[in-house]
Amino acid sequence: MNHSSRRDFFLKAGYGVGGLALSGLLPGGGSLVAPVLAADLVADPLAPKAPHHPAKVKSVIWLHQNGAPSTLDLYDYKPELIRLAGQEIPESFLKGLNVAIRGGTGKLYASNRSWKQYGQSGAWFSDLLPNLAQRADDIAFIKGSVTVGATHDISILKLNTGNLTPGRPTLGAWIAYALGSANPDLPPYVVLYNDKKEPRGGSVNWSAGFLPAVYQGTAFRPGDSPILHLDRPQFVSADEQNGALALLTRLNRDGAARYPSDTELAARTRSYEQAARMEVAAPEAVDIGKESEATRTLYGLDDDVSRGYGTNLLRARRLVERGVRFIQVVSGDLDIAGENRSWDAHNRLDENHGKHARAVDRPIAGLLADLKQRGLLDSTLVVWTSEFGRTSYGQSGNGRDHNPWGYTQWLAGGGVAAGTTYGQTDEVGLRSVGENVVDTYDLHATVLHLLGLNHLKTTFLLNGRSERPTVVYGRVVKELIT
Repeated sequence: MNHSSRRDFFLKAGYGVGGLALSGLLPGGGSLVAPVLAADLVADPLAPKAPHHPAKVKSVIWLHQNGAPSTLDLYDYKPELIRLAGQEIPESFLKGLNVAIRGGTGKLYASNRSWKQYGQSGAWFSDLLPNLAQRADDIAFIKGSVTVGATHDISILKLNTGNLTPGRPTLGAWIAYALGSANPDLPPYVVLYNDKKEPRGGSVNWSAGFLPAVYQGTAFRPGDSPILHLDRPQFVSADEQNGALALLTRLNRDGAARYPSDTELAARTRSYEQAARMEVAAPEAVDIGKESEATRTLYGLDDDVSRGYGTNLLRARRLVERGVRFIQVVSGDLDIAGENRSWDAHNRLDENHGKHARAVDRPIAGLLADLKQRGLLDSTLVVWTSEFGRTSYGQSGNGRDHNPWGYTQWLAGGGVAAGTTYGQTDEVGLRSVGENVVDTYDLHATVLHLLGLNHLKTTFLLNGRSERPTVVYGRVVKELIT
């Protein structure tokens, strides 16, 4: 049997047990571009590995607010912006900024929000997030966030990989590579989204890049069957499936004996075995049917607008309970004035953010409360982020443009200095000022540190060069850590 027909046979025989679904997890089925030593994959590549130092958390839930909300209208209260609304932005605020990349500026814009301080920390929240505001003292705000890029695809890529072009591993892939899996029946890196289509940018945003493809994220779709082609075909019995698996294993082992340098065979054998286990484990992990009515209400499943996102956050909690290392949750589009739209409010911001805030407010507040009452918040890191923020000046009269110069992100969970704020934007909320500026690389370094990983020592040899998650940048923001 030649190599081509043998590969074709494996794919067809393994189709019903998830072989095709998991082929992207394997060398040759994903984005592997670097050679890997055979010994690295003959041993289990997802076996648990020790961290560099004692970890403060075991899992990360990464909440990407797709489309970039205006954190000026959520967390960053600016009385001066309200006072100056309708005026041209003073030149002093624009010094050194390349606003031409977005077509210039408009007049300062203040949306129709009311503001209050919450908790012992006195954190400001707008009326868009009344439920999350009740968790103010669980949150450490990063109000001096910056990034690079002024388009969604580029800045989303930087948020996930630290790079502006495809090819580098995502943060979740680095974590899977460095720590392995805590549950052999589930992937260490799972992506959840609540649309029928993939989020903007697609699978490049959970890619393993130049790492072995086994470390890339596995997308769990909405619905009862989270992974395409994972279910056993209707007319294939368990005995037939087990027989096919046994045959595939034998053929792979025979091939591996003849070609010991071919790491794909060992990895592919592992994928079939894991796929069989995942037939049971994956649907059970995301099955919220046995959750109490009180829990479902806590996550907003009783509201049509918040049900989809709330379901994903409830599933994220269940995945944390089952040892998944990194869960990337991407907020979905909503019907805004007859259009499917993300947080990307270039116009009708009040309408857009009103609906998106309603979709995420109760679910995120519910997630923090649920993790805390189950004793899981101490071992879980929740990260709220987006590709960039939005400008202080208006667009189309009642919207805001993209803003990479200053916006808010936050952390909650184990090891986090809850109830604190780090960094700030200027008086109109356009750009980060002072020394406490946090780039994507710094955020990644801090997340890795909380997981027990030194970002300088988390390396992969590529073409004679030691690559690391933060490229050649990054610092741990120790002020955010207890």
